Order: sequence, then C-alpha cells, then structure tokens
Amino acid sequence: MELNRIWALYYSATGTTDKVVNTIAEELASKLGLPLERVSFTRPVEREKEYSFTEKDLVVVGTPTYAGRMPNKIMPDFREKLRGNGALAVPVVLFGNRSYDNSLAELCAVLKENGFHTVAAGAFVGRHAFTDELAYGRPGWSDLFEAKTFAKRVADKVRHLSEIPEPVQVPGDPDAPYYIPRGTDGAPAKFLKAKPKTHPARCTNCGACARLCPMGAIDPRDAAEVPGTCIKCQRCVRKCTKGAKYFDDPAFLSHVAMLEQNFREPKENEVFL
Repeated sequence: MELNRIWALYYSATGTTDKVVNTIAEELASKLGLPLERVSFTRPVEREKEYSFTEKDLVVVGTPTYAGRMPNKIMPDFREKLRGNGALAVPVVLFGNRSYDNSLAELCAVLKENGFHTVAAGAFVGRHAFTDELAYGRPGWSDLFEAKTFAKRVADKVRHLSEIPEPVQVPGDPDAPYYIPRGTDGAPAKFLKAKPKTHPARCTNCGACARLCPMGAIDPRDAAEVPGTCIKCQRCVRKCTKGAKYFDDPAFLSHVAMLEQNFREPKENEVFL
C-alpha cells in the first residue's frame, strides 16, 4: 500500500498525549521514509478548521481519557472536523493510571464513522491531570520506548498491506456511560460546575491561561473570571508559570483524594494490532 505522508493529530491539554502521539508518528515517519505533519487540536482556534485526508495518509490520532471516554466537549470536534476519505489511522488514548475504560473504543468508532481505516491502536499511561501522585513522570523513557516499538510494528504491518485491513479490535464499548467520579466516602462526587480559582498575589494577568484554555472559558481581560464552560482539564493549572491557578471545590478534592488512595499501582500500556 502506497503512502505519502504521516500525520500526528492530537488534543492534549497537559502535554502527555502530545508526547506519545508525536513519538509514534516520528518513528513511523522514520521507518517508512515519509514526511511528517503535526496538527494540534487543542485550542478552540485549532479546532475551527476541517481536516481532510486521503488514502495515501497515515494519521496518528490522540486524545486523553476523561471519565472513561473521550472528552465530551471535545469529541464533537473530532466527529465533525476530521474526514478520513480512506486514510489509515492509529488511534491513541492516554489515561491517568486509573483506566482508559471505553475511550479507545470510542475513538476507534469515531474514526471509522469518519472514513478512516484503523490499522493499530494504543492506550498509554500519562501523569494524571488532577494530581502528581498518579503516574508522575509518565510517559517516561520506558513508555516512549514502548511507543517507538509499537510504531515499528505498525510500520511493518503497513509495509505489507496489499488491501484495506479489517478495523483493529480493542476492548470497550463506545456507547457505554461515562465513569462516575466518586469521593473518599464512595458517593458520587459532583463537581461539574467547579472552576479554577486564582491566587491574586501570584497572578500577573499575563493572559496565558486564557490563550491556552481548550474551551476558551477564561476571560482574557481578567484571568480570575471564568465565564465559559470548564472541563477540568487542568491546562491552566499545569501551564501557569506562577502557580496562580488551583481548584478548591470540596467534591473535586475528595475525588482526587480517592484516586490517590486507590490507583497508585503503576498501570501498563496496552497496544493492539
């Protein structure tokens, strides 16, 4: 099967998905001797454009796992803005050491609906967006080595393709309900309306958080104001160089504490070909 280009396309609020997707795509481009194009799908302005591919493209598509599925406020953009037109695809999800649940199955289903042919897929562990206590430092060297090894196997598979392959089989149900966050008491933790707070003494109102927010939820004129929808991605918290952003919602903090209590054991990456 003749290919002309490798693509890396990813929604990555805190940078872990970006790192894994680009590692895989770079190795594919190297092994197949093809040029590489990168597309960030993270900020609102980056999701305005429609991306149309061809049967001569191989696209590594990545997203983090939010509550066991694709981020519900971002998923519609994946569904509406990506057109496969017969392109090959490698769906990749990141998860914060709890579980990827149904996110990979959902991403595979969305890509299939959009005209992509999935040839392989992977679920990789990354530092949890909510806390450094889960998978801190991941994806690390060994994770990226696994990502490169996976890419080599994908390259070998693609090299020997003479016809369109059957869609890759992955665990999970793309139509399953979202994971229900729970607090330390075991009861559902309801923090959908929680929004980041700002330390006034630390904030310089540089506007970086507003520019980087995947939902455009933060007021660029006053970083302490969050009039838009917050999806708790933690991008503003992770990217603020002054440490001015934080969450203090009790239900949110209880859920974080529950995760730290129950999901410290390092999880393994999983790949499917």
